[in-house]
Amino acid sequence: MLSSIRELLPIVQTAIGPVILISGIGLLLLSMTNRFSRVIDRARNLLALSERSSGPVKGRAVAQLEILWRQARLIRLAILLASISVFFAACLIILIFVTALFKLDDAWLISLVFAGCLLSLVASLAVFITDINRSLAALKLELFGHHHDAPPARPGGDRSP
Repeated sequence: MLSSIRELLPIVQTAIGPVILISGIGLLLLSMTNRFSRVIDRARNLLALSERSSGPVKGRAVAQLEILWRQARLIRLAILLASISVFFAACLIILIFVTALFKLDDAWLISLVFAGCLLSLVASLAVFITDINRSLAALKLELFGHHHDAPPARPGGDRSP
């Protein structure tokens, strides 16, 4: 067991890293949940538009709704993965204190939890970037109509404006 504050201070200093990580991921989660809200709001607006429209307008709205549905699912996955990362970071802080308190030498367990934290964060960011690409597809659809109205392909197959 720890017997003095001098023994505790280095442990607290070590635990500061995961605390900062939790704070950063919290800001990322805030951004993701705001984006999720915007996708949901946009989907509701498009659904209302599709219900009172017909023809090409309805077709475009339905196509955009399909894209927004996939976006919402991607953002939900990104939020889940970021939340798992926060969970691992919190577990890491607890492990740092428990192993120090009982003078256990479980560096492999701490390393495993830290790796899980970072892998979840990386996966969350990768999914979030995929969502950003989906939003570009929705914007392209909105700007240029359905697939046959899109601008001509550039050399190399890139059709983005």
